[in-house]
Amino acid sequence: MDDAALARAYYDAIDAGDYDALRGVLAPDFEHVRPDVTLSGREAFVSFMREDRPRTDTRHAVDAIYEGAEGVAVHGRLLAADDGRELFTFVDAFDTADGEIVGLTTYAGAIDSTAGNTSSS
Repeated sequence: MDDAALARAYYDAIDAGDYDALRGVLAPDFEHVRPDVTLSGREAFVSFMREDRPRTDTRHAVDAIYEGAEGVAVHGRLLAADDGRELFTFVDAFDTADGEIVGLTTYAGAIDSTAGNTSSS
């Protein structure tokens, strides 16, 4: 799977709540750095996505993927699943190696404060 396909598989797994598929694209020592928290290790990240993320009723709209030497950058929007409202924009920088995502740094735009917390967890 090429780097762009890995990034798409990452978003597809999160949006579908398919945590086995998510686990399958991440390296064991995966690290996600985001504005509010750093999550180290594949299992810690998958657990956070399954049990602790603020919203689970969302979907990712990928607007562009930019190829890099050791990964890809994705520009996109996080949308509310029910009405398609844009919650925030993001740029995700994926570091990849050997067909896995080894690191991810998220840069996020302003968050819609009217979005509320509708997590089922």
